[in-house]
Amino acid sequence: MDHMDRDVGDVVAAPYPQGEALEFVRFCHRRKRVGWPELYDEMCAVAGRGLFRGWGPDELAEHGIGFGLSEMYRLASFVTDIVAEDRARAKVAATPSRVSTARVAAVA
Repeated sequence: MDHMDRDVGDVVAAPYPQGEALEFVRFCHRRKRVGWPELYDEMCAVAGRGLFRGWGPDELAEHGIGFGLSEMYRLASFVTDIVAEDRARAKVAATPSRVSTARVAAVA
């Protein structure tokens, strides 16, 4: 795409980080079950103390997690999507299936 074809204010989508970055966000979310922006505070604390694999901000940046203002929109989108996916998975896992409910009723 030619840079002249974009409108002012367009954000060029970069791929979300994967692998280690995804695990970092989940690690932080397990420590403190909050959403954005509160989770950002936890992520900064974890990075500052090297609590995830001994990694600080520099190592996390190598894996796509940046804490700077210019990276905030991308990080917020990434974290929000992961938290939503994890909450949806937890909700499905907590919902009893119809089969198991029917078996319990049939046994009783």
